Amino acid sequence: MTEANSINEQEMMQYIADKTKASQANISLVLKHEQAYINKAHENAKGEVDIDGDDLADYILSRKDVKLDELTVEGILDAEMDYLMEKGHAGYVD
Repeated sequence: MTEANSINEQEMMQYIADKTKASQANISLVLKHEQAYINKAHENAKGEVDIDGDDLADYILSRKDVKLDELTVEGILDAEMDYLMEKGHAGYVD
């Protein structure tokens, strides 16, 4: 990724916190497990990874160190996706 294309993690964390009222620690925890899940996912021929949001939330909720409810986890993931879409880093596939 180029510098202009990189993600400002502090800005993203603040964006998610503002939208969800979740703590920075909980946001970091969810995003850490999300990254592990994505790293295990397989890229398609275009180099893209198709992630099912429900499967991702279930994976995160199944981690022993996650003591959050489903709504909180989904809220954090949704806010992250909103941020990434606003910044042009991600999109939904129909």
